Amino acid sequence: MNGHASGQLNGHAQSSAANEQKMDYSKWRIKDENGRHTWHYLDSEEQIRQWPQDVSTKYFLGLPTEQPDLRPATRPSESIDNCLTFYSKLQMPSGHWACEYGGPLFLLPGLVITRYVCDVPTRPADAQAIKNYLFARQNKDGGWGLHVEGRSSVFGTAMNYTTIRLLGGSAEDPRMIRARGKLHELGGAVNGPHWAKFWLSLLGVMDWEIVNPVPPELWLLPDWVPIAPWRWWIHIRQVFLPMSFIWSRRYSKPLTPLTRALREELYTRPVDEINFASHRNSISPADNYHPKSWVLNVINFLLVWVWIPLLRTASIVEKAEAWTWKLVQMEDENTDYACLAPVNAPMNTVVCYLKEGPDSYSFRRHVERLNDYVWMNHEGMLMNGTNGVQVWDTSFTILAMAEAGVADNPKWRPMLTRALAFLDAHQIREEVKDREKCYRQQRKGAWPFSTATQGYTVSDCTSEGLRGTLLCQKVYNYPQLISDERLKDAVDVLLTMQNAHSGGFASYEPQRGSEYMEFLNAAEVFGRIMVEYDYPECTTAVVTVLTLFQKFFPDYRSDEISHAKKRALKYIHDAQRADGSWYGSWGICFTYAAMFALESLASQGMTYSNSDASRRGCEFLISHLHSDGSGGWGESYTSCEDKVYRHHGEKSQVVQTAWACIALLAADYPDKEPVKKALQMIMSRQQSNGEWLQEAIEGVFNCSCMITYPNYKFYFPVRAMGMYVKKWGDEELLKR
Repeated sequence: MNGHASGQLNGHAQSSAANEQKMDYSKWRIKDENGRHTWHYLDSEEQIRQWPQDVSTKYFLGLPTEQPDLRPATRPSESIDNCLTFYSKLQMPSGHWACEYGGPLFLLPGLVITRYVCDVPTRPADAQAIKNYLFARQNKDGGWGLHVEGRSSVFGTAMNYTTIRLLGGSAEDPRMIRARGKLHELGGAVNGPHWAKFWLSLLGVMDWEIVNPVPPELWLLPDWVPIAPWRWWIHIRQVFLPMSFIWSRRYSKPLTPLTRALREELYTRPVDEINFASHRNSISPADNYHPKSWVLNVINFLLVWVWIPLLRTASIVEKAEAWTWKLVQMEDENTDYACLAPVNAPMNTVVCYLKEGPDSYSFRRHVERLNDYVWMNHEGMLMNGTNGVQVWDTSFTILAMAEAGVADNPKWRPMLTRALAFLDAHQIREEVKDREKCYRQQRKGAWPFSTATQGYTVSDCTSEGLRGTLLCQKVYNYPQLISDERLKDAVDVLLTMQNAHSGGFASYEPQRGSEYMEFLNAAEVFGRIMVEYDYPECTTAVVTVLTLFQKFFPDYRSDEISHAKKRALKYIHDAQRADGSWYGSWGICFTYAAMFALESLASQGMTYSNSDASRRGCEFLISHLHSDGSGGWGESYTSCEDKVYRHHGEKSQVVQTAWACIALLAADYPDKEPVKKALQMIMSRQQSNGEWLQEAIEGVFNCSCMITYPNYKFYFPVRAMGMYVKKWGDEELLKR
């Protein structure tokens, strides 16, 4: 059955079916090297014969997986078994589950522009696959948005139009004509946000005068300065680091016939008539999610008119560039050139190209590593939001199977043994070199979001990795791959990540700077980007796993753990809104946060019967059932943008319904009927081969950009049904 290929294309101009005629998807293969994913297009029949497509590859590409129809499920246990029968076929050789981590539409342009600027050819199959994907994701009005479900913007339209042109797309293609029309309707590329202006200036289709300053001298500020870069959130820090080096060099790709043509196509007037400097602060309302503050405007004014022309000496520039280059090298060496994410990775590649040249090891290794971020699906080639979701998905799969009561089932034990082995391989075992010098958080014992090579501590990933390990090794007697000492290392890391002022937990590191630094947010398209914040999801994940850890290690740092949990619980209560909800920052949105919050309260014995916070959280969920009558929940991504609950416009969603059920079951909500009806909806949408089809996008970051978590539709329903069976029994929910 080919359910995966019928994912949502609502609002997009061209179906994937039309694109597939241009490419033979049976020639694509994914390679798993201990969690590292790379895609390969096979040219010869001999290669194809020697490397046949497996089920997971076919699934990712939307090809028929040829999995058998299963006996229709009438009970939760049967639905769980059907799901795992299908999902087990997707487990990768190294033990994890892979997936697309797409959604953002500003990532591919950075990759393609970097290759063009550095004279690295894009393989023909990749070029065609990227064009296929972008045309499939083109909005009906001709443009592209910040993400695949977003309205058209200058950032999305200018950057993706440019990407298609760089890959050989014709300006006279009717789809490109419509894209150009939408871009001009929005005022042209001069109305793009800061990051768009940076990339287009590097390409040479804009002049650097249009880019608000990103001086590397900021990295020379003493650590005690309140706005010193080491205080910034890790993602903005690692993006502005190479960006500042490139901005300082003012490097632009020498003009070619193609970029000369783009200089005419991207604007509403002849390029020779454009005063680029006058458009530093021009931005389309469609892009201006976080308008520049008056503080930032004053700083930019002083940088442009005072610092740069009068005070910025050659010796200061030389010192600043040298230090930023050193920090770039540290990031590269600490990640084997994979880098934190797909925004700073291409930028670091350009820095190495400028500093050490195209024949250098650093540049060549970067070029190879950029392939870690690309992904193939039934629409074509996209760029993932990280180099994968490996540890995160694997940890939650273990948890779901434990909750479902199948972790000790001999049928599934080999699958979970391989999953545990993956967690063993990707727990971070050592600190980075010169950790304090490069401003890195303690990491020994942590689990990352993706792989140990990427190597960044994340609080909730460490929590879920630790929980999965404890469940396997301490509850279900799986092989003791991860020593008690290493489990304690994970707790040691978590205890360093609590924010001092609030008791909440952030994502990559404790908050280092004031939230007032958001006045310096220059990205414009994102919110809450300058510093770390307290996150209900991260905080609750830590509380839950510390409680589980104490069951097996009651004497280890017991006073510190108890104190940390007490402070975290106070934050969880304080973060609850008057209507009983919590705002979620990494999933959509209030439904996602409720799942984590209510579970963590329950881990402390606070449930519907004895906790006002739990009761109000449950009542919030019950009051927000979707109006489609299915009994499920469905929340729109616009909840994240507006910070107000919005129903999904079409129908309830399987994933969000599972989240709500998990929340209610964890809180011991006394009324069985809402949960029963919701699970009936989930089971009714299960396909005959055991899978669920992809519905709306599930994840978010920085309030405004949505991102996919395709494996959520497998393990969260399994977990919800397993919890239901434990509480209410394995009763018949559907008549077949």
